[in-house]
Amino acid sequence: MSLPASVFGIQNSTVSLVVDLILLFLGVVWLAIVYWTWADARRRIDDPLLIGCATVASLFPFVGTIIYMIVRPPEYLDDVHERELEIQAAEARLAQFGMHLCPHCDTEVEKDFLRCPNCLRRLKDPCDNCGKPLQPDWKVCPYCESEVVGMAAPVARRGRRRREPEQTVSVPPSDLV
Repeated sequence: MSLPASVFGIQNSTVSLVVDLILLFLGVVWLAIVYWTWADARRRIDDPLLIGCATVASLFPFVGTIIYMIVRPPEYLDDVHERELEIQAAEARLAQFGMHLCPHCDTEVEKDFLRCPNCLRRLKDPCDNCGKPLQPDWKVCPYCESEVVGMAAPVARRGRRRREPEQTVSVPPSDLV
């Protein structure tokens, strides 16, 4: 009993060569797809564990890569970073022109507004002497040179605000009567 000349037991050498070349081509394409999945995941995903999972999933011929293509992030990390930089630059340009954002509702407000016209929250306190808006950390009014007393605490940005626990005041029972 002799061993078959090819993987599928084909006796014709030409057909056997064609089958072997097709299998070699499919193997090379499969390895190229695994490499493409790894390279694409590195450009789109920040977490090394997820990159490894995507690459391991692509080891299942063709199915893993198709699943990766369905669930992969739509943007490259470089594009996300570039968009964030553009947003920061646009906010800086707005600040140069005197336009700022309300820390509560992100509506555009001018730098001399005392209240937000959208959410009606107080942005700055007025000077007691001249009525111009004052920054919370100023100790003297730059417009009329009067001393600033009793300024409110600075307004925090939306992302940094934390809710402080409410303090309860205990009243002794003797004071209730």
